[in-house]
Amino acid sequence: MTDRTVLSETLTRIARPLRLTHAGMVAERLARAFWPLWSVVILALALLMLGLHDTVAVEAVWAVGGVLLLLAAGAAVYGGMRFRWPSRAEAESRLDATLTGRPLQTLRDAQSIGAGDFGSEGLWRAHQARMAARARQAKRVQPDLRVSGRDVFGLRFIALTLLMVAMLFGSFWRVGSVAGMAPGGGAALAAGPAWEGWIEPPYYTGLPVLYLADLKGTIRAPRGSKATLRLYGKVGSLSVDQTVGASGDDPAAPAQSFALEQDGVLAITGPGGKSWDVRLSADLAPVVSVAAEAAESSLRGEFTLPFEARDDYGVESGEAVIALDLPAVDRRYGLTMEPEPRDVIRLPMPLPISGDRTAFKQDLIENLSEHPWANLPVTVTLTAEDAAGQTGQAEPFSTLLSARRFFDPLAAALIEQRRDLLWNRDNARRIVQVMKAISWEPEGLFRSDTAYLRMRVLLRRMDTITQYAALNDDQVTEISDALWELALLIEDGDLNDARERMARAQERLSEAMKNGASNEEIARLMQELRDATQDYMRQLSREAAEEGQMGEELSAEQMENAMRLSQDDLQAMMDRIQELMEQGRMAEAQQALEELQQMMENMRVTQGQGGQQQSPGQQAMEGLSETLRDQQGLSDQAFRDLQEQFNPNANRGESGENEGSNGNQGRGQQHGQGQQPGQQQGQQGQGQQPGTQQPGGQGQAQNQQNGQGGDQAGSLADRQQALRDELNRQRGNLPGLSGQAGEAARDALDRAEKAMRGAEEALRGDDLAEAIDRQSEAMEALREGIRNMGEAMAEEQRQRAGQQGQAEGNSGNSRNDPLGRTAGTNGEMGNEREMLNGLNDHRRAMELEQELRRRSGEGDRPRAERDYLRRLLERF
Repeated sequence: MTDRTVLSETLTRIARPLRLTHAGMVAERLARAFWPLWSVVILALALLMLGLHDTVAVEAVWAVGGVLLLLAAGAAVYGGMRFRWPSRAEAESRLDATLTGRPLQTLRDAQSIGAGDFGSEGLWRAHQARMAARARQAKRVQPDLRVSGRDVFGLRFIALTLLMVAMLFGSFWRVGSVAGMAPGGGAALAAGPAWEGWIEPPYYTGLPVLYLADLKGTIRAPRGSKATLRLYGKVGSLSVDQTVGASGDDPAAPAQSFALEQDGVLAITGPGGKSWDVRLSADLAPVVSVAAEAAESSLRGEFTLPFEARDDYGVESGEAVIALDLPAVDRRYGLTMEPEPRDVIRLPMPLPISGDRTAFKQDLIENLSEHPWANLPVTVTLTAEDAAGQTGQAEPFSTLLSARRFFDPLAAALIEQRRDLLWNRDNARRIVQVMKAISWEPEGLFRSDTAYLRMRVLLRRMDTITQYAALNDDQVTEISDALWELALLIEDGDLNDARERMARAQERLSEAMKNGASNEEIARLMQELRDATQDYMRQLSREAAEEGQMGEELSAEQMENAMRLSQDDLQAMMDRIQELMEQGRMAEAQQALEELQQMMENMRVTQGQGGQQQSPGQQAMEGLSETLRDQQGLSDQAFRDLQEQFNPNANRGESGENEGSNGNQGRGQQHGQGQQPGQQQGQQGQGQQPGTQQPGGQGQAQNQQNGQGGDQAGSLADRQQALRDELNRQRGNLPGLSGQAGEAARDALDRAEKAMRGAEEALRGDDLAEAIDRQSEAMEALREGIRNMGEAMAEEQRQRAGQQGQAEGNSGNSRNDPLGRTAGTNGEMGNEREMLNGLNDHRRAMELEQELRRRSGEGDRPRAERDYLRRLLERF
């Protein structure tokens, strides 16, 4: 085979990559030669698509067009002069240059030395075959289309950018309107529309703009939309004919705009005109109604009214108007007089902060316990308003203005006299006589001398004033506030520990059953008793483990008289009481309740807190717990301020989520009137041992409270700083905690301090959202620190009691803790047996559900936690 034959066969084999390489060279030379031309063309197309020629004079359009034509012609000439068609040999050379050893060039070479020698010729043929095989592996060469070396200013990118803008905001239809600017261009109008128009729905609907050039037939738009039309070309060649809105003076005006008020026809008459049938959809008024669930109140007295609202484009605002239903009032005793005129109660309707407002369900929550209409018949009228100003009103809902209930007879009597005073101040003399009768023989009626003395002082003041004149407005307000505070003092008393709260819950339930309270009220009080009992038992177990009092010997007489109750026994007894009440067997339920009270009284628990001072670890945990509560209250107030930024029309302090600065009190108070960090601690003198240092300072908190008339964000930042300083003080007074749990507790408190610092900086920068996030991190770190401290203290307690527990385990003594659990051999209370078996599984599940419901109803918990608890309850 000759060299030419090998070359020909090899070129045939690589014909395809060779053709592609040649085409790439053509594209490369075209790009380098004609990039100015296509840049000018793209620039002209972008200007036409944007419709700039329709906004300037015709002369300017012709001038710019002439310049662009000259530039295009010059670019074409420049490209034609520089463009050279690549030859096949050039393509072969470029392809050959990408191969090792340039095999194509080698195949064209001839043997000049050793011709005629058999060995030399054989070596040459082997070399040629090797080069031919290498050439057959050739692949096409990518063209280099970059022209950055020639377009140093990036002019082509400017043209491309304008074209992209025109494609987004312009239209190809606008290109055709330039034909109307040429001589005789009126006839060219038939080639395409020489107009543009669009319909803009009202902003609050959130609907997109409708471009008329893209629509055919029937157009559906909301009522109140705005139509805008632009006519180009010779004046009078096109005109607007419409029956959907107010007609203008000149239907052929180049620019027209009108509102769509009715169904009709919208048409553009003339060459290239178009017609549409317009159908308008009405903006419906919002609809609001009270939900099927009845209004109710919590144990703290919050009035809750569930409602539903919907609107086709979303509800913007609303309010609830509460008026006294005078015909439904039982006009007896102090209510026989005509009531003094009072304004209706207006409450802003709570709306979702984010999400869809077209249809939603919400709860109107407000504490109206101190209002003169509390627990009286009222009518609630809900009103909703949309963005168009349309209002929808619900049917008046008749209900009792649910508020706090007082179960102590003396407290209930004082609240009734307060109601009569606010109903009509002419009842003052009657109220004085009733209060004299109540306090005539105070023995056994008043639980504390303080309450009795406050009542006598208030009675003398009312008696003195009403003997000579009628009460004025300030005096009525002062006396009613004093009666309210006195009733709270008598109702709540000084509940310093869980046992007294449990006893109080038992008394309330017993009083409610005697007075024939409703099933809902009894169910709430039964749940309160369950919670108080569980809290009491948990406290007994915790204090017994921490103080090590369960190891003391009990005498034989004490063993006979004491009742050891387990948690299951208590729950079973309370389940029995609730079952009897649900069946209407109140006498048996009352007897069972008395048995429960007797069993709790007989239970003997040795507690060391009466005559002993708390350990440093316990004091530290209590201080950190108080700091956590203060931080929760501060976070709640920051969240309410953030809500008011999104709802500036809401009255300060009247939001349904207003829970006070401590997160659990103060609904209805204005912001800034809550308790300051450390103030509550400074007021707990009764439960503090002499000589112990109170967390925080009352004077400092009072100074902060007095300074809240200034900027709210600055006040929050100052309170956050005071709370962080208090945490640093507590960290410095922590007892030495060893082990992994102690180290984890210190790390958690360090993170809490850093998060508080971040929250303080965010508050000073008026970034409430960031501050709330940092405060959440601080609360989570505080909870983790408290939990780790408890584990570290328990571990140290177990280590100290290890040897003693071992000895007691071998002594054969059998003693139980208050829950009926036996002491193990390692000093720990309880055992390793399975506590949940048999019928207790179902009971424990019910207890868990009740605990979830209780926690989901606590307003002092973060909203995210309450939402999580409600989602858990949906699974039950």
